[in-house]
Amino acid sequence: MNVICYVDGFNLYHGLKSKGWRRYYWLDLWALAERFLKPGQVLTQVAYCTTLIKHDPVGQQRQLDFIAALLATRPGLKVAHGHYLAKPMRCSQCGNQYIRHEEKMTDVNIACRLLTDAMDDSFDVALLVSGDSDLVPPVRVIRNRWPNKRVIAVFPPDRFSDALKRACHGHTAIGEDKLRQSLLPERVAVSPGRDVQRPAGWV
Repeated sequence: MNVICYVDGFNLYHGLKSKGWRRYYWLDLWALAERFLKPGQVLTQVAYCTTLIKHDPVGQQRQLDFIAALLATRPGLKVAHGHYLAKPMRCSQCGNQYIRHEEKMTDVNIACRLLTDAMDDSFDVALLVSGDSDLVPPVRVIRNRWPNKRVIAVFPPDRFSDALKRACHGHTAIGEDKLRQSLLPERVAVSPGRDVQRPAGWV
């Protein structure tokens, strides 16, 4: 049985951050997904849907190095980028206006890939690493249109959606043991003459 894993990078990152688990940011997403396979299942692709950090050059470079390490280590991994949208906000107490940047398109990218892959018969089982209830509609479409396919919710640390749990065929959660066993090598060769290494702060 072919399995594709869809990773909501924003949801996973903030779940790890809320637990204070910076040491697991340098995460081999392919190895993590394989730890959720059942006998007879084969992981054929990991779709990592994320958004690049804005207004933080150091943080963005860490993120780019992480993505480069993933792509160099796991050829079957695909990356889809969303974007941040500047949204004017007003303080309810002082009335001052400020700009907040909201992450957009990650859930849409996941939904589009889920449905396209289902139409192309690319998977028998989809692992959905997210706790975002916005993904309930595409899961329901898959259940109704392709009853032989299964979607399993894999909830990141500190992230859970009861609606997504009910919509999927099954659910599980990412525990610290699986994270600990799924880290990238400390240093990864990403191109001839260029290595990236785990950031010093991710320990």
